[in-house]
This record gives sequence, structure tokens and C-alpha cells, in this order.
Amino acid sequence: MLLIAVRVKPSAIHGLGLFTVDRIPRGTAIWRFEPGFDQEIGPESFAALPEVTQSHIRWFAWKHRQTGRWILSGDHACFMNHDPQPNTGLPPGDSGEVTRALRDLLPGEELTCDYREFDAEVAAKLS
Repeated sequence: MLLIAVRVKPSAIHGLGLFTVDRIPRGTAIWRFEPGFDQEIGPESFAALPEVTQSHIRWFAWKHRQTGRWILSGDHACFMNHDPQPNTGLPPGDSGEVTRALRDLLPGEELTCDYREFDAEVAAKLS
């Protein structure tokens, strides 16, 4: 669940992107998994879905590296694009599950994350 105000707009990185509305100070919580709002789909449930649904999940969700479960955000977080030098993520030494601003962000700035840090399907997403 996104914890800040955002807008979805065309991105210079890829397709559509997620952009800040307000100034976001470094360390601000950006996203966290919220049970009941976001969805967690286990491998067995995923395999039982129709192929068209699996394709949708592969595109808009990410596969947790440790659990193998798919995480599908209930909001526009799926529009956050990859950057090898992201402006959101886990700060060094933080093992939490909350994505934070890694530096001060200006209004209108595109939010980015490094898919390699969390998505077991990163190779397919970046090909």
C-alpha cells in the first residue's frame, strides 16, 4: 500500500511511472504490504489460475525472493519503474518490509526501485 500521494504519468524510463505529488524527506515510508488491501498469492494458487490471469500477475506483481509468493499491490505501486540507482528501497542495514525514500525527493519526481533487490522474476521483467 502506498503511503504517500502519487500520480501515474508517462515515464522517460518505461511506459507509465509513479510520481511524487509532494516533497518527500529521506527516510519517509513510501510503501508497505497491507493485508486485506494488497494480495499475497501462493505458488499453488497461482498455478491454478487461468494463463491470462497468471500473465497479468507476472506483469503487475512481484515474486518474493524468499517465499516464492506473488505480491500484488492494491493500488498504483505496480507503476514504479526499475532503476539500478533507485530513489526508494531499504536503507543500508534495514531488514524491514517498508520501502523508504533513500534521499530527499522533489514534487513531480519519478519514484524508482531496484527490482533486483526483491523480485525473483527480475530477469523476465528487465528483458
